[in-house]
Amino acid sequence: MAAKLSFTFQFPLEKPSKAFQKKPSLALSHQSYCDGFGFSKKNSGFRGELSVKVNALQEEVIQSTTSETTLLSPTTTPSSSKLVLVVGATGGVGQLVVAALLNRNIKSRLILRDPEKAVSLFGNQDEEKLQIFKGDTRNPADLDPSMFEGVTHVICCTGTTAFPSKRWDGDNTPERVDWEGVRNLVSALPSSLKRVVLVSSIGVTKFNELPWSIMNLFGVLKYKKKGEDFLRNSGLPFTIIRAGRLTDGPYTSYDLNTLLRATAGQRRRVVIGQGDKLVGEVSRLVVAEACIQALDIEFTEGKIYEINSVEGEGPGTDPEKWQELFKTPQE
Repeated sequence: MAAKLSFTFQFPLEKPSKAFQKKPSLALSHQSYCDGFGFSKKNSGFRGELSVKVNALQEEVIQSTTSETTLLSPTTTPSSSKLVLVVGATGGVGQLVVAALLNRNIKSRLILRDPEKAVSLFGNQDEEKLQIFKGDTRNPADLDPSMFEGVTHVICCTGTTAFPSKRWDGDNTPERVDWEGVRNLVSALPSSLKRVVLVSSIGVTKFNELPWSIMNLFGVLKYKKKGEDFLRNSGLPFTIIRAGRLTDGPYTSYDLNTLLRATAGQRRRVVIGQGDKLVGEVSRLVVAEACIQALDIEFTEGKIYEINSVEGEGPGTDPEKWQELFKTPQE
């Protein structure tokens, strides 16, 4: 059986500190580990390095009317029937996904190489809200079936950098993370899932074309596409979110109290496309929200979307506005 960690969570809603001010990590308390764990602390990678500009986004921009994209939006009704597995939970997008799920009272489960990092990021939590398994998607033997018991939805936002960096230490390359890790995870998932959302990247279908071929010198786009294709052919109900160059963050040194007060600044208007034609940037908060919204929008099943964000008002956490965005993507 895989080992599981449970935390007691006291939701922090004291007065906010200055945005993104680093806070001391919470100490581990009364936690016991079993063996068999591991995971990647990655995310965003190549997209954070692609410096292609929006070119004024002459395509029509889909806009909506809420005033802010933030994790401190009104919480939803507790979703006792939903258990969301988040893979890549300590990366830039993954942290925001977990924080938003907790704020919505949606049960979450994480697969992590380093469970201690979850405590410093998300605080001590009750097992009814957050469950931690130690595992490494690059190692199929780590993905014990018990990790997936009761899981209804999956959000996978693993990743690494496009070019060799310290994040490649420990065999954390695009081939191992974006291809083999995704393949191993998808192969281990139960057929009973209601949805698997995979965060990928714009440009994956054009990795032999400039400027994408430059970003793909070490295979990141090629391997992301292989991961996409494996999921598409798995028979599982999927949605793929291809993100533009990621902005805001990365949030790799902050706690939940700070994450919940993160905002997308001026980049709240959301542009959704299909056909891998969008070129631009996207706030990590927008990507995280898109993943969560796609879980429950029935017609997004089996679809691939590209996503950017630009200056202007956005959909926030309004499900109806997100449905409209996903319903009328740019071609």
